[in-house]
Amino acid sequence: MVRPSAQDPTVWQPTTVENPECGISFTTLSAWHFLADGLEKGCALEEVELDKPPGLKGYVALISGGASKPKIYIKVRLNNGCLIGRSFHYSTR
Repeated sequence: MVRPSAQDPTVWQPTTVENPECGISFTTLSAWHFLADGLEKGCALEEVELDKPPGLKGYVALISGGASKPKIYIKVRLNNGCLIGRSFHYSTR
């Protein structure tokens, strides 16, 4: 995880999202495990072009937040072989 900046902003807020598997808020570590589990189960990743930094690609996953919750919006990007978390919050789409 990198620190947010005007050039590379993040909205990584796992502690504001309830884990649908256990009913408690995510931690940063459990958010990464949730994404990995979702991908292993076949969750789709959509490639998107980032506004900031311009011209770079990011990847978005929408994973169920549970029966009565919105989907969980997760955006990441690759940087020199490292996965950087950009967004982790309830979807507003």
